[in-house]
Amino acid sequence: MDIHEFQAKHLFEAYGISVPPYRIVSCENDVDEALDELAISTAVVKVQVHAGGRGKAGGVKIGKTRQEIKALVAKMIGMKIVNNQTGPQGVTANQIMIAELTDIAKEYYMGIVIDRAKAQIVMMVSPEGGMDIEEVAEKHPEKIFKIAISLDGKIADGDLERLASFMKWEDQVKEQGIDIAKKLALLFVEKDGSMLEINPLVETPDGDIVALDAKFSVDDNALFRQKEIAAMYDPTQKPTAEVIAHDLDLAYIALDGTVGCMVNGAGLAMATMDIIQHFGKDKGVWPANFLDVGGGADKEKVAKSFKIILSDPQVKAILVNIFGGIMKCDVIAEGIIAAVKEQNIHVPLVVRLEGTNVDKGKKLLETSGLKIITATDLSDAAKKVVACGNTH
Repeated sequence: MDIHEFQAKHLFEAYGISVPPYRIVSCENDVDEALDELAISTAVVKVQVHAGGRGKAGGVKIGKTRQEIKALVAKMIGMKIVNNQTGPQGVTANQIMIAELTDIAKEYYMGIVIDRAKAQIVMMVSPEGGMDIEEVAEKHPEKIFKIAISLDGKIADGDLERLASFMKWEDQVKEQGIDIAKKLALLFVEKDGSMLEINPLVETPDGDIVALDAKFSVDDNALFRQKEIAAMYDPTQKPTAEVIAHDLDLAYIALDGTVGCMVNGAGLAMATMDIIQHFGKDKGVWPANFLDVGGGADKEKVAKSFKIILSDPQVKAILVNIFGGIMKCDVIAEGIIAAVKEQNIHVPLVVRLEGTNVDKGKKLLETSGLKIITATDLSDAAKKVVACGNTH
């Protein structure tokens, strides 16, 4: 789950990481109080959205007077950011950060990710802060230094020394830089992070190190033990379909294909997507979504899952692939029939059932009088749905 910059900075502060003083406003009328509390008359004004590239889109500006800051806030509320991170639907700013300006002597980059190939948590640093790290990695890979973080959130002393040497940190700057690296590593592990980024991490003319920006994502599967972070969820930053799925506790990710998928179990869902891709790649047919309805789906969840899938106008056909264990095939069949009748599903629907009460489930579908295409196995289902997605 992504959180906003100001929320990440709140966590940073709790771990003793220095950030510029800030306030959050949601309308022009809040500006005076925010500036009074900060005791400033000039400020950096930043849209709060779940996306990078805010500066390039005009979402980060400096206001030199109180009136100018008010005008910027009025203009930025409701601003939509559209880039490769947001998808074509974009994300809209409903909150604005007003922060104290920081004098900058040098900009750095510091981030933490999970290297799945090495099964490690890795910290990446670069003296080239303020730039896209992907661009730095592509053009100047020698300017990126990586060190491993242990599962208890610690970094070896030798690695910290090498990090400081690579960044050319000395004296007070070295001490603060190493301290921030240690605190970020601990935060990342204790809060179940999946990605953390400070770009830029800045050095002031006085030799202080400050996190000027903050980006933090947390593993969705760990939110049950991260109550504070779970409460930071912002549904306004998600497409409507993903919000509905979240509220129903469904795992849903929108893709750009034409075959809607409803499957129970993440592994089976990925296998379903793979086989659609296998049979459809030469025909321009591929999955439109990942949707795992889980092991305990009832009729209501099935019906709402169809609604989520059909909210995507690109969907030309739907494949339901259910392996009945906890979820019995006849119950799923009843849910499918009810949903087709209620929602007047207008695209071809292919259903593959296997497992508990499979014969009952298939009989319900076959005798429903509805235009439901049944399949004998997963390959048969994939071939049939690809054919439908290719011709409608």
